[in-house]
Amino acid sequence: MQSTNEFITVTIDKSHIITIGERLYTESIEFVRELVNNAYDADATLVEVVATEDTIQIRDNGSGMDKEGLMQYFNIGSQQKLYSSKSPVYGRDRIGQFGIGKFASLSACKRFEVITKKDDFVGRVIFDKEEWEKSNALWQLPLEILPPDFRKENGTTVILSGLNKGFAPADIEAKIIEGTPLKAPHFRVRLNGHTITPRSLTGHKIPFLEGTEFGTVSGEIVILPETVSSAEDNGIEVRVKQVTVKRELFGMETWGRVMARVRGEVNADFLPITSDRTGFVKDSAEYNELQRVMQKVMGDVKVLLQRLTVKKEGRKVSRALKEALQRIYRALVANPELSPFGALPVGESTEGIGGAAMTAKKHEGITAETVNPPEEEMKAEKETKEKKIKRKTKVRQLTPNAVIKKMRFGESGVSCVVDSFGEDSAEVFAEETTIYINRDHPLYKRESAKIETHMLNLARLITQEIALMKDPRNPRQAFERQSKLLRDAFIERSN
Repeated sequence: MQSTNEFITVTIDKSHIITIGERLYTESIEFVRELVNNAYDADATLVEVVATEDTIQIRDNGSGMDKEGLMQYFNIGSQQKLYSSKSPVYGRDRIGQFGIGKFASLSACKRFEVITKKDDFVGRVIFDKEEWEKSNALWQLPLEILPPDFRKENGTTVILSGLNKGFAPADIEAKIIEGTPLKAPHFRVRLNGHTITPRSLTGHKIPFLEGTEFGTVSGEIVILPETVSSAEDNGIEVRVKQVTVKRELFGMETWGRVMARVRGEVNADFLPITSDRTGFVKDSAEYNELQRVMQKVMGDVKVLLQRLTVKKEGRKVSRALKEALQRIYRALVANPELSPFGALPVGESTEGIGGAAMTAKKHEGITAETVNPPEEEMKAEKETKEKKIKRKTKVRQLTPNAVIKKMRFGESGVSCVVDSFGEDSAEVFAEETTIYINRDHPLYKRESAKIETHMLNLARLITQEIALMKDPRNPRQAFERQSKLLRDAFIERSN
């Protein structure tokens, strides 16, 4: 038997086109981004977006479309922009690819109107969703040819009316900021009369640029101050042709709360994106290359973030240590018999490191008889202590993050060092006149986490060692001396 060949006509129901648009653009507000980016691709320098309760109008001063261009505009899935990927006037990398965004807009409105001018051609196409769905199989949209002077300059206006729901201007602005190339030269977008500006972040900025076999990967990571960090919009914006496709964490999900301080963007125009423009083709070599580059970048960011965190923590420790020493100094002035350094001569200026010590005149009006030993005794005591320090003081290796303050008391005093000595080391220990406080110790970590207990804990540790310096042979009496010093250190005295 002889075979014959016939043809089967492939048809698509009209409602499916709208369904495709709705599914590809799950957020109906995405159409705003799509239409603004169409204006960018058409070399527009200004896009005016006017949003009311019932309508959204997007007007640009780009190159506009002639009749053939309008037909191409409504050609679903046209790949024209892939073949002419650069705009003719400004040489812009064209953003649009699939041409389905206009159908997605029909999920948000009942009527889609396009008015465009290119030189002497002015045309208007009205896409009425209800009329289009109930018409016969032919896909015909009414095209009205308008007089050349209907519109003064080239460009396109898209009007969406009969909105199913209102769109807040703030939401529209956020979508435009994230999804359009606002930083591009000769391009500006206005919303209801005001110019939309790109998002600006303040903080420690880390720019990066690396070449790959597919193209360059560039961007900037910003470490925000803690005061402005937020758990919202976490991640790094991944941008293709200056448009954010999505945010990615690049391993930051394991960083804990500090992740909230990291923002930024990475630009990689070579990345293949999904048809709905909300993600990337993750099993591609290009995406794997991006991950490799960003793994290195985020490793550097993590190191710097830890360094900045330690630096900030050092400032907190410094303030708390300074206040603790000031309070202990007052307690020693009030109780000279508890001082292992000898008494404080009245009127002597003893400003120590960080201002921990102050002049004795300012404290409690101590008299010369109670605090001023004979000069010969003071001189002998000073010489004895200097010999002891020269003979026995050890020099410990400190980290660059060590916080050191000295409290002078008369001719002597103590140096206090807060540094990392390991979790298994003692919380506090002393060597001669130096007191070491271990910031790695679990108890110190617990108490330093709260502002109100940090300084109190430092005072407790320092007075413990000072009390033992007075007489290390009797721990019970040392505990009583410490209790008295702590009590007097935190008594608020009236002037």
